[in-house]
Amino acid sequence: MSENDLIQNVQQTQKEFELALDVAKDAEAIEALRIQYLGRKGCVADLFKSLSTIPSENRKAAGQALNQLKTNLQTALDKKFDNVKNINTSVNEFDVTMPGNWPDFGRLHPLTKVTREIKQIFSNMGFGVADGPEVESEYYNFEALNIPQGHPARDMQDTLFIDEGFVLRTHTSPVQIRTMESKQPPLRIISPGRCYRRDTPDASHSPMFHQVEGLCVDQGITFADLKGVIQNFAQQLFGSDVKIRFRPSFFPFVEPGAEYDFTCLICRGQGCRVCKGTGWVEISGAGMVNPKVFEHVGYDPEKYTGFAFGMGIERIAMLLYGINDIRLFFENDIRFLQQF
Repeated sequence: MSENDLIQNVQQTQKEFELALDVAKDAEAIEALRIQYLGRKGCVADLFKSLSTIPSENRKAAGQALNQLKTNLQTALDKKFDNVKNINTSVNEFDVTMPGNWPDFGRLHPLTKVTREIKQIFSNMGFGVADGPEVESEYYNFEALNIPQGHPARDMQDTLFIDEGFVLRTHTSPVQIRTMESKQPPLRIISPGRCYRRDTPDASHSPMFHQVEGLCVDQGITFADLKGVIQNFAQQLFGSDVKIRFRPSFFPFVEPGAEYDFTCLICRGQGCRVCKGTGWVEISGAGMVNPKVFEHVGYDPEKYTGFAFGMGIERIAMLLYGINDIRLFFENDIRFLQQF
């Protein structure tokens, strides 16, 4: 055999090996290739035997080519084996029979959920949603609502004053005044939002809370309309067996005024600790809009009548979910929030 013939055989062996190695997918196939090419009776060993047939003056170049072939094959085999081993290890570490881990999803805050539900119920009854600033002038927060200077509701213990003439709104009723200033009857709106008062936090009080107030103004509106709207709302939110009752009360911006209660959701009117044995839970105040309020916004009290009502969203959520401490809504305890 000539030197050129041996070198051609080396190159051909290299190509055949690379093709065979490319299709080898596991350790057994790689080991078989090692034996076939690098074993004692393998292809490379046969080529080394044929080296003796080459004239001595040409053996050096042929021997170098054979040594390089052996090194190339061994390196390629080692690299391929490491790749297969890593793949098998990663597959073995992953147990496809184990249950997956669900990612954490964001949830709506319970107050947000209740607010949306309240909006939907009143929207179905034809009420729009109005919004307004949380920092209000004393005029909109008090005077336009028939709460003059010196009224107890303007006392520093109840109201958070920002600056001369401005306060953090104590209710969302100012939104009703702003809406009536810009629109003529007929008018039906609710105004949900944050409110602020100087309350010491406890199980039933918070200096920041959420409220939704409703207003309906048109010709011929009566107290019976108010009762029908409140009852329809209560039964849609809490169930058809929930009843309401109204008790006379005084609020400067309504006349006549009343406080209204819902059937206790814990005992369903049978009497329990939550309702103090009465079967009723107080919700908030309501009544017919005071004619003096209409005068502030330019409505003719001889032509139009209307009703207004309010309710605390926290109070509604506490009844709906059976929560006994208002502070839980604001502590951001993940254990509490995950329940919703």
